[in-house]
Amino acid sequence: MASDKVSIHGAWASRWVFILAATGSAVGLGNIWKFPYMTGVYGGGAFVVMYLFCIALVGVPIMLAETLIGRRGRQSPVNAMKSLAAEAGASRHWSLAALIGMVAALLILSFYSVVAGWSLDYILGMGRGDFTGISGDGAGAAFGGLTSDPWRLTLWHSLFMLVTAFVIAKGVVAGLERSLRIMMPLLFVLLLVLLGYSFTTGHFREGFDFLFHFDPSKVQDGILAAMGHAFFTLSVGVGSIMVYGAYMPKKASIGATVLTVGLLDTLVALTAGLALFPIVFAAGLEPGGGPGLMFVTLPIAFGNIAFGQVMGLIFFVLVAVAAWSSSISMLEPAVAYFVEKTGRSRAKVTAALALVCWLLGMGTVLSFNLWAEAKFFVFADDGFHLLQWGAEGGKTFFDSIDYLTSRILLPLGGLSFALFAGWVLSRDAVREELAIRSPLLFNLALWLIRVVAPIGVLIVFIAELSK
Repeated sequence: MASDKVSIHGAWASRWVFILAATGSAVGLGNIWKFPYMTGVYGGGAFVVMYLFCIALVGVPIMLAETLIGRRGRQSPVNAMKSLAAEAGASRHWSLAALIGMVAALLILSFYSVVAGWSLDYILGMGRGDFTGISGDGAGAAFGGLTSDPWRLTLWHSLFMLVTAFVIAKGVVAGLERSLRIMMPLLFVLLLVLLGYSFTTGHFREGFDFLFHFDPSKVQDGILAAMGHAFFTLSVGVGSIMVYGAYMPKKASIGATVLTVGLLDTLVALTAGLALFPIVFAAGLEPGGGPGLMFVTLPIAFGNIAFGQVMGLIFFVLVAVAAWSSSISMLEPAVAYFVEKTGRSRAKVTAALALVCWLLGMGTVLSFNLWAEAKFFVFADDGFHLLQWGAEGGKTFFDSIDYLTSRILLPLGGLSFALFAGWVLSRDAVREELAIRSPLLFNLALWLIRVVAPIGVLIVFIAELSK
């Protein structure tokens, strides 16, 4: 029987709310564009098979680890790991992993809010018909005009951070649960509308083939890409899933629930590809990679097909909703921790943390314009420079935060959570939370958490650092 402790922050009404919350955390900008593109580049069906394999061996086990730690501890990730470590007779320093994850989540939110703000600008542009009949040069100029304008970026960054903070400040039930009950069904409906439209373009088969053609020659190239994306797409490593697990009903099956989240996350990504690539091909364009092309290639496509203005508006609303559902999961671990630590109201803590993220996000805003020449972490012939203006190479403020979080902090967080759940918590505690009756299945799950997932994360970690 699972722990009877209850979180002071509240609880989800059912396991399906947790599924909505965890899926909302996992589904973001990467699902809408990066996954479909990677599927096409790395062998179509071959990549999908590798990705599902990696999800099962790396992503799902770490999500299991985070969820069971969260539900067992029923506190913020930092305090949950601290109290569970004490109960297990282990060092309380294990809580540093959750602390680092919490900081990583705030850092990610700081730039995620800026990039997500772009979708708000494009919603307005699509609604006005700014992209109707637009050319490639025009779409590039429109995107360049957005990123080069610090005031415009600041406006959308501020608005996105404000709506994120509003949901968190309302609490687990009145804020998170109520908003997710609206946001996630809306996301699925919008995605299905786009998918239905893609059938009418006459290029659905072309888009399907781009996604699912099986190219064995690209399997080797796609293994690391599949493993890396499987780890990052489920939003593990920062404590978001752990804090959501703290609000999970004790009778809900963690294993079945986490598997459902993994399947839904993959389904959304594949559906996005099936919806978008026929639209791109219908406009006579070639699919491209990178997050920036979401704001260049697709506006051209929507601007040059029938009913493109309406479909483009729906698409960028979809992007904004996906980004919003992810952003609230990034803020929640820190809010829960500081409410527990300070005893202050959720609204005050949320406002303070949102302000910190907003200020950090201004560094990302300026990285695209006024600070574009400011390079951080520059390795030159005369030595290492933390900040150098106009240097060759080096990283902007945005690039530096992205590199620190995605390539260092997230893998370390995921590795630590898997090791903690697998080796620090007692076997009985893990069995109690997972409630897997079959000894064979339980031993398999424990082996994946203890051995396979950590090895997979280490491979991703080393591969990412070597790039």
